[in-house]
Amino acid sequence: MLASERATRRKILKAIGTLAAGISFDGIEGAFAQQLDSMPACHAGDAPTLRQTEGPFFKPRSPERIELIEPGMSGQPIEITGFVLTRSCKPVPGALIDVWQSDAAGIYDNSGFRLRGHQFTDAEGRYRLRTIVPGVYEGRTRHIHVKVQPPGRRILTTQLYFPGEANNQRDGLFRKELMVRTVKASGWLAGRFDFVLDLR
Repeated sequence: MLASERATRRKILKAIGTLAAGISFDGIEGAFAQQLDSMPACHAGDAPTLRQTEGPFFKPRSPERIELIEPGMSGQPIEITGFVLTRSCKPVPGALIDVWQSDAAGIYDNSGFRLRGHQFTDAEGRYRLRTIVPGVYEGRTRHIHVKVQPPGRRILTTQLYFPGEANNQRDGLFRKELMVRTVKASGWLAGRFDFVLDLR
């Protein structure tokens, strides 16, 4: 990894930490205060993450990876991190997170596994995904499909959305509770979303 890439990655990770702490920011440098290394604000009994339709493009057996960006891929890069938690604010280690999305032109790869992958949360329930902001297509705003499954338990299928999108209000599936919080950083977006599962 080049020194410039390492520096950019450090800035992204620090931005995520700031979002996790709920700190407002006036400038990019002020936003990168700490790495994501502590639990987010959580209140016992918080509502679980909303379920949404799977849609027509899910494929099983995606490769295990956190990096979906491939050489030469167009689109706005984003790194999304967060936790998988129970409703009593306990982390869920080993939870499967399976994601799939369109490319920057709004097209899904249905023959291969481009912009598809899965991973497992670490011992503290954390995950990290590096991808691009998906494109729009007729009838839909930008979104990422996600399945989250704690070990041996029911799957949560949902979708993640992005703030400031003109198509959000025209998309009948859009829910503000499923928006990723984002901040811009050196050409990247840093994003944060915590999944709350209906577990105690």
